[in-house]
Amino acid sequence: MHRSYQPFKPVTNRYLQQRWDQSDYEKHRLKVSSALPVVDTAGSRTPVHMTLKLKKLQLQEERLSVIDRDNRLLASKLANIVCSKGLVDHRNQSQRCCLNAPKRRQELLLVGHQNQGIYQRILARQSEYRRQLWLDDWEKTQRRLDTISRYPRGPTDQRVKFAEEEGSEGFSISSDASSSDRTSTET
Repeated sequence: MHRSYQPFKPVTNRYLQQRWDQSDYEKHRLKVSSALPVVDTAGSRTPVHMTLKLKKLQLQEERLSVIDRDNRLLASKLANIVCSKGLVDHRNQSQRCCLNAPKRRQELLLVGHQNQGIYQRILARQSEYRRQLWLDDWEKTQRRLDTISRYPRGPTDQRVKFAEEEGSEGFSISSDASSSDRTSTET
């Protein structure tokens, strides 16, 4: 086997060179198999201020202190109720008043009167639209369309006759009512 070995460099003894190259290769393979990764793929450490959220802890403590204070106030009120045999002044003597209410009411009445006047003026005004002329023009246009159209317009009493009944191929649509309508509009 050493006779077929072709070293990279010229050597005096091929057999020895093959053994040396083989041992170097095995050392290399051993080093490669026992090598540790050089690139650090572990995530970066999160900073302490990100994991320990001091503002959140402070807000939570404040919320708990408010709840504790409210609980103490309620407990003292309950103790007063128990000591006073349950008599509680629950009547509210103050009236809800608005200092601007009369002015707002007066403005609302004024706006209502103005709107009523505008509404009366709108009702008293005659329409400037000539509806009758529009209707006449529309009827004239419909008559023209009926005279120039190939098929009659409007609702028709259409009956479909199939090939079995008629004896011809396909089907035909008879429009008895539409033809009489058409003749009456032409005259």
